[in-house]
Amino acid sequence: MMLVVSYDVNTTDAAGEKRLRKVAKLCEAYGCRVQNSVFEVLVDPAQLVTLKAGLSEVIDKEKDSVRFYRLGSNWRPRIETLGKELTYEQDGVIMF
Repeated sequence: MMLVVSYDVNTTDAAGEKRLRKVAKLCEAYGCRVQNSVFEVLVDPAQLVTLKAGLSEVIDKEKDSVRFYRLGSNWRPRIETLGKELTYEQDGVIMF
């Protein structure tokens, strides 16, 4: 299923900046950054549980927030972009 994951991490101190880097790194492991604090993530249900658990361990629940928007399995027609597109398809093969 395709998700949009957005987050807001309070970075008024060094601990917040560290949390921000950890949240971004976790999201990068599952998807593609489309805005500074927004990722498109293509996961199965087990991966979603793992991602949520990891994020829950990293954030400060009193200061930070993470939001998940489920686009489902028929996600392609639900995404419209104005401006620069992604350089690769989310569910395509990436070769190095």
